[in-house]
Amino acid sequence: MIWILVFIILAVTGAAALLSLIAPRPVVAESVNLTAAVVDLALILWLLVIVPSRGVVGVDSLLLIDPFGVWVLVCLGLVYLSATVYARGYLRGQGRSPRSLRIFYSLFACFALVMILSPIQNNPGLYWVGIDLTTLISAILVGLEPHRRAIEAAWKYLVIVAVGLSLALIGTVLFYFAGTFVRGASYPMTWESFERIAPKADPTLLLVAFLLVLIGYGTKAGLAPMHTWLPDAHSEGPTPVSAMLSGGLLNCAMLGIVRYLGILRRTSMGGDASRALVLLGVTSLVVAALFITRQRGIKRLAAYSSVEHIGIIALGFGFGGVLGTVGALYQMVNHSLTKSAVFFGAGNAIESYGTRQIAGIRRIGDRFPVMGAAWLAAAVAAVGAPPFGLFLSELTIARGGIASANPWAVGVMGVALIVIFVGFMTHFRKMFFSGPRPQGSAASARQVSLPLTSVAPMVVAMALVLVLGVWWPQPLWVYFTHIAATFGGH
Repeated sequence: MIWILVFIILAVTGAAALLSLIAPRPVVAESVNLTAAVVDLALILWLLVIVPSRGVVGVDSLLLIDPFGVWVLVCLGLVYLSATVYARGYLRGQGRSPRSLRIFYSLFACFALVMILSPIQNNPGLYWVGIDLTTLISAILVGLEPHRRAIEAAWKYLVIVAVGLSLALIGTVLFYFAGTFVRGASYPMTWESFERIAPKADPTLLLVAFLLVLIGYGTKAGLAPMHTWLPDAHSEGPTPVSAMLSGGLLNCAMLGIVRYLGILRRTSMGGDASRALVLLGVTSLVVAALFITRQRGIKRLAAYSSVEHIGIIALGFGFGGVLGTVGALYQMVNHSLTKSAVFFGAGNAIESYGTRQIAGIRRIGDRFPVMGAAWLAAAVAAVGAPPFGLFLSELTIARGGIASANPWAVGVMGVALIVIFVGFMTHFRKMFFSGPRPQGSAASARQVSLPLTSVAPMVVAMALVLVLGVWWPQPLWVYFTHIAATFGGH
């Protein structure tokens, strides 16, 4: 049953990519993408229920369906569906040609397909290939925007991430090389094989390999100081792509880091590996705090918020234990939902006001009451304020840091979050409450009515984040503790 569901998910998404490209009209491409997103999310949620805690391996040991990988797919499925719904009104409002729309939807489905494949790879080498393919496809999507800044951002994204992933490939080869001293010149390359050889392999060699993997996949995840591609790519690409990059792809890249970290924790170098991840998490928070306060572009502001949240997720996994790991897993889904809503609101504001600059957006809540309320709620949630889900996940991660004897990191995290709260909300205060109230047909904004598809995904996402903030479902806690146990949590 599990493999049937997986194959249906892959087949439906692949069919959406093909049908979108040959569709006679853009509305057909929109419909097949939406159908694929709905089917994918429904079947992924089914997998969430039926996948055993130990996971299952199949297809000649090439694929692994385990709770951690399925959870990454859940976050991705939520973002894929919301971004597909949002894209319908967003792209139509831009007046793109039918051919351009078909190409976009085809690449968008390909992007989703490759991201679905990455977390379920049982071969670390094929996982690297999957992450590399996401770079190529998403770079093309970023460059589809009709301005030079998007092309420059796409090239910067390709160059920086290519260098990072080259280091990840070297680290993967070193991991395998370390195993040859234990199991001979040739052995199956699987996550389980790496786990078995780790306690017997040279710990120094494994640590060097992990640091290379951490830098490589950390570049892809947007961890500072390797984050420099992220603000450009996230801010210059089409808004649905920005949501997928932030809410889906970053989690896929973090999965690789965490799998390797779980392997290192089986050796004497586990503590050093955890500290390295904690250090990058703290660095990401500090960098995000410094840059959020001085941003002028609305989508760049949202992009640096992604650097913040991936840093918090890194801290949770670096702290380890039940609290750190559970908090990081909860942070992943709350971030995916919240950041999607933040980017959708930014896209609506840019299309309505005709500017990407924060200074050009004023009194947006007066012009668009429903969208404005959802966007403001997303901003409050993004800074980790109650009663939204990110408050619970960040509090749990902080508790995990104290329990793991990392109070210094928790202290830096607290100070950085305060700075981010003040800086982020100051920008939103200006956009919502500064400037004269609109009267008649004000020239400072285009008088457009937002389509339902541009607002509904934001409202639904924030409703879910609110529910996750006031009620942490017990089944999810149990599910997370099973995942934590595989990475050294007790």
